[in-house]
Amino acid sequence: MYYIVFALFYLLSLLPMRILYIISDGIYGVVYYLIGYRKKVVMQNLEIAFPEKSNRERVKIAKAFYHNLLDSFIETIKLVSASRSFLEKRVTANWEVLDPLFKAGKSCQLHLGHTFNWEWGHHVLSNHTKYQVLVVYMPLSNGVLEKLMYRLRTRYGNKFIAAGKMSKSMEAFKETQYLLGLVADQSPGNLNNAYWMNFFGRPTGFVSGPEKGARAGNLLVLFTSIVKPRRGYYQAVLEVASEDPCVLEEGELTLRYAHYMEKAIRAHPEMWLWSHRRWKHSWNSAYAKNWIGEGLPGGE
Repeated sequence: MYYIVFALFYLLSLLPMRILYIISDGIYGVVYYLIGYRKKVVMQNLEIAFPEKSNRERVKIAKAFYHNLLDSFIETIKLVSASRSFLEKRVTANWEVLDPLFKAGKSCQLHLGHTFNWEWGHHVLSNHTKYQVLVVYMPLSNGVLEKLMYRLRTRYGNKFIAAGKMSKSMEAFKETQYLLGLVADQSPGNLNNAYWMNFFGRPTGFVSGPEKGARAGNLLVLFTSIVKPRRGYYQAVLEVASEDPCVLEEGELTLRYAHYMEKAIRAHPEMWLWSHRRWKHSWNSAYAKNWIGEGLPGGE
């Protein structure tokens, strides 16, 4: 089955982007208007994030998001046959910020959010740095698609590490100067160990692992956001968040990241993955010990 799916995706990937985007538009019509894939979740999230906007404004954001979501799906299929030169023309960033960091001899973490289109971005990233690029990811439940995605993601030398095996897998890179990519706006699995803060005006839990790992190894940390100047083209901005996270107060790095992400999302809301249930967990006073920043619910 894997080889059949791969062959179909390969043939589809050979089509010019203008044809693939016509296909994307067709799929959008089915997904948004007929199936309504997670539309309730998307609109609930947008109501939480933008209560000041009208319903018409939120629907406009939702439609732009679905277009980006389906474009991302089509663009991932394009990876089956896309060359590095093709990707280089379509993904740009201030890659030069990485050179002095590598020369300083420190490994680093790159914190990003659920923004489009990282699947293209990490391939280009590896061509602009001497760091060994490592990415933590959640494996897909479908075995055929997981095998296909793993092949696509690692074709240019990047190493993908399953989240559930991260501690063990990182042992192999102890002596390597690496850049570890982490999608740090995941909804936490363990609410008692999460950092809690106001995010879009609502108490929200953030995974604590990225910060704790950075503090333990005193790894330099970068934040990144991605914008889409026009269809099929992406521009990332890399920003040094902390050169010495171990000197920060606990929770400060995560708080900075939350503020950074909220600012980036407000500027380009159509670029964020509104279909994931970011606010599925409710605040409980038992989490107060892990509250960071201002506005503790029920606090003085």
